[in-house]
Amino acid sequence: MEKGGVSFRHAPRSLAVVALAATLGLGFAALAGGESARLEGYSAVFVCALVAFAVNWLAFIPAALFKSDRFYDTTGALTYLTVIAAACLAAWPLDSRAAVVAVMVAIWTVRLGSFLFTRIHASGGTDQRFAKIKINPPRFLVAWTLQAVWVIFTASAALIIITAPDPAPLDGFFWAGALLWVIGFAFEVIADEQKRRFKADPANEGRFITSGLWAWSQHPNYFGEITLWLGILVIALPLLSGWSFLAIISPVFVALLLTKVSGINLLDGIAKKRWSDDPAYQTYRKTTPVLFPRPPRANG
Repeated sequence: MEKGGVSFRHAPRSLAVVALAATLGLGFAALAGGESARLEGYSAVFVCALVAFAVNWLAFIPAALFKSDRFYDTTGALTYLTVIAAACLAAWPLDSRAAVVAVMVAIWTVRLGSFLFTRIHASGGTDQRFAKIKINPPRFLVAWTLQAVWVIFTASAALIIITAPDPAPLDGFFWAGALLWVIGFAFEVIADEQKRRFKADPANEGRFITSGLWAWSQHPNYFGEITLWLGILVIALPLLSGWSFLAIISPVFVALLLTKVSGINLLDGIAKKRWSDDPAYQTYRKTTPVLFPRPPRANG
């Protein structure tokens, strides 16, 4: 069924996916955050999950009306900031571990959100991921709902740290995790900036980047993102017990998402179409690690 260029095909199926995803996200938050601080009598992590869905469903309304995905990634960043703010409110005043982690997530969110916002507007304000589904409100709603689930799963370790009722001192887990976070954040920021500058140079039109961190890994920015969330999980380890160990899903979910769903496999498919006949590209793929970085080998 279509009305005025809007499609409602497979609406029941799409709405069922929305309901299933919401149930999964809220159920996960209720279990993982069962021992967290309380906000109006509810688990703070569960409330944060409700906030994540509310932000995305509210943003979906104008996006569906105007058939626009321009602010999808920006809304993702806003969701992170909102749930972290809600967690801080529930647990205020924060101990040192919680305060540092809240700042870590905020810094990562603002940096990545601004980077993605700039990139999408530089490309004309459209994202090919949503070209077909943004004219189908039920399917489009699935994307916004899954974004909320993404935030809940990814931020789960951070939310547990911030809302822990019994804070832990800054121990070896904290410093080891903080070091991992710094390494991961540096990799992501530097790799993104190197690629941005490479693509901005007209001399590189139609070429693929093999310099800087991209000589160490085919996807150094993804390595960085996985590593920084692993760092936050390490910081959380002394606070985990019972169902809160579900927070282990945080870096695992990020790794699966970036390697199996919307990251490496998608980009590699595009790259193969562009440069499959280029011997230099074939050499790059054979000699450069896909994810985990390694110093480039000298030609010999």
